[in-house]
Amino acid sequence: MTPGSTTDLSIDDHAAPNQARSARALVQAVRWRTGLSQDEFAHAFHIPRELLADLELGRARADDALTAYLRVIDHAPEVVREALDRAGI
Repeated sequence: MTPGSTTDLSIDDHAAPNQARSARALVQAVRWRTGLSQDEFAHAFHIPRELLADLELGRARADDALTAYLRVIDHAPEVVREALDRAGI
């Protein structure tokens, strides 16, 4: 790999999360598919806004738990939102 190059896959509506090569690509793909802004996504799924921004900019990496949570959100965002609402979170 050359300096300044990236291993991120291009992100579009068809990018599968399990194809993402980086935390940045995964977070962007999942959020973009929900159609939510960073603020809306952070609020809806109770992820700190600053962490979300850092993940999308590649300044932070998601741990295993957050990676799993993002994959669940991608699979069933409305179910996750309903579960959070029922839990009073």
